[in-house]
Amino acid sequence: SRRAPHAGLHQETILDLGPWLIIGAIVGARFLYVITFWREQFAGKPFTEILMVWRGGLVFYGGFIGATLGTILFARIKKIQVWNLGDVLAPSIALGYAFGRIGCLFNGCCYGSECHLPWAIHFPQDHESYPRGVHPTQIYDALWGLALVALLARLFRRKTFDGQVFTAFLFGYGTLRFLVEFFRGDYPPNQLFFGGHLTPGQIVSFGILAAALLLWRLLPRTAPLPRANADAPVRTAKRH
Repeated sequence: SRRAPHAGLHQETILDLGPWLIIGAIVGARFLYVITFWREQFAGKPFTEILMVWRGGLVFYGGFIGATLGTILFARIKKIQVWNLGDVLAPSIALGYAFGRIGCLFNGCCYGSECHLPWAIHFPQDHESYPRGVHPTQIYDALWGLALVALLARLFRRKTFDGQVFTAFLFGYGTLRFLVEFFRGDYPPNQLFFGGHLTPGQIVSFGILAAALLLWRLLPRTAPLPRANADAPVRTAKRH
């Protein structure tokens, strides 16, 4: 919301978008998780099991896609330029991802394959990786996510067309996810593709990178919408 005035948007617009983002993210994240692990966890179970998101079982890519669809719908209803809105949100998506991966570390999920390097981490005795040291993939993701926040925030102040920052996020995140997935060790064998060489995350990463390339080529290079004076104080939005 503090970034919005620099893109010609009201802070209230971002606050109003919040519920759309949250609902879209939860529905999308759960939907993709259920599809991915249907055979292992949900086949033959009552429908209420699918709704129990508080027990865990959310996929970032699904949440990202769901939140994106929610944002597009919101932008259509409010008649807002969707690519400009995406540029405002992009650095915060990367920041949320970094915090989310710290949560994965605390939870013990999304862990890495066996590692003998000095920075290998060891989970407690009740963890499925015990007693092996594993790659701290959650930390790899979180550190790159924080770096991506800084890069996108810098690009936002210098962007030359609407959609540039969001497209850069797709490039950065898709590349990050594809590379880090090589060090993941939590996928069961039946979730690996092409002879066990590619994970589901890498398959989706191909799609994300393809979308980024397409957007970079097709988005019109028109001047960004008028921005507020970057040096002027940004007021906190008041809600009544």
